[in-house]
Amino acid sequence: MQCSWKAVILLALASIAIQYTAIRTLTSKPFQLCPLPSPQNCGVGGPETEAPFERGAGGGGGGGGGGCDDYPYFSSNATRKTHILVLATTRSGSSFVGQLLNQNQDVFYLFEPLYHVQTTLIPRLSHSRNAADRRVMLGASRDLLRSLYGCDLHFLESYIKPTPTNHTTDKLFRRGASRALCLQPVCDAFGPADANVEEGDCVKKCSALNMTLATEACRDKRHIAIKIVRVPEIGDLRALVEDPRLNIKVIQLVRDPRGILSSRIETFRDTYRLWRIWRATGRRPYNLDLSQLTVVCEDFLSSVSTGLSHPHWLKGKYMLVRYEDLARNPLLKTKEIYEYLGLPMDKNVEEWIHANTRGSSEPSAKHKFGTVRDSAANAESWRLKLSYDMVEHTQTVCHKVLQQLGYRAARSAQELRNTSLSLVQDRTFVPFL
Repeated sequence: MQCSWKAVILLALASIAIQYTAIRTLTSKPFQLCPLPSPQNCGVGGPETEAPFERGAGGGGGGGGGGCDDYPYFSSNATRKTHILVLATTRSGSSFVGQLLNQNQDVFYLFEPLYHVQTTLIPRLSHSRNAADRRVMLGASRDLLRSLYGCDLHFLESYIKPTPTNHTTDKLFRRGASRALCLQPVCDAFGPADANVEEGDCVKKCSALNMTLATEACRDKRHIAIKIVRVPEIGDLRALVEDPRLNIKVIQLVRDPRGILSSRIETFRDTYRLWRIWRATGRRPYNLDLSQLTVVCEDFLSSVSTGLSHPHWLKGKYMLVRYEDLARNPLLKTKEIYEYLGLPMDKNVEEWIHANTRGSSEPSAKHKFGTVRDSAANAESWRLKLSYDMVEHTQTVCHKVLQQLGYRAARSAQELRNTSLSLVQDRTFVPFL
């Protein structure tokens, strides 16, 4: 009896779910809260020091008859870590924002660890809108993020292929984008004096990554920042944000969808080949995948609508940042971000901003994820690259989110090319505190 196509799909989804469940079962650790009558037993006292659910390097929580140190997942620290989550989409300036956090000596930064979840669970379904695929991906992603915020980097090994040997791998995605993974004790090739280690130099000079040493480096840092582009919207993270063991602060980064489209066309040339044909010929291919644009706008609209509606579970935990505002005034906007996070902005961050926002407005093709460029000029450079009919189409399908985020529509080809007239309206988005 011949199997129907529906049965084949159900079998494939069942296989994915079983694989994820197996990974979770074999590697997870129990998340136990500290059963203590008073938060003072797990850290410094005071009304703002809630019962700590901190996994630190050396503990220090409570003496007497047991305490947080009896629970292996989260132990205490003198001050509670801030768990920073940069929520973005590809080609929205997220690498730049990530580096604003990565340059801080007190921050342990990871660049897109969810890449490994996607490539392990649904490698051929990266743009799937199937509800079952989405649930599997989001469930695994939340579990991994929760573990990483507890500095359990060994849990990430379950998703790295080939599986690390003796907790050592050279396959961690964009390892060199994290300063902490390029310096001692993780890598002996560079020391504290090497303030700005280039990603390529890190990959070349550092040996394979020892995940145990990386875990120790994470625990030694006061705060943890993770950048993700594989979670569609803030509502998908509610369970993580509400987890009392975490102290999550979300930075949702948005960008003009017209700029995102233009950047993706230049960067992902094979995937966006038909868009380049449309731009070159002025004729839209009949088999163009319009979801490559509409999905961005739908996710933005849903996520931003949730965030700006100020639900109780996001109070004190949500800040919306437009890439264009950051590009036009990077130092001022970065100070606002650090103020929202409640962290001091050290001189390394300021020096990095000065060094990385005054370069060429045309990023090299060899460094498609690079950050050195004239940030202000780059923010609206899409206006000289997209054809007017492509812009007009984008404005039609994305008009709601364009209006909500304060992006003006170009009403003619002449207005589009007139870059002296900004299409970014002055708009203030105050963090929800």
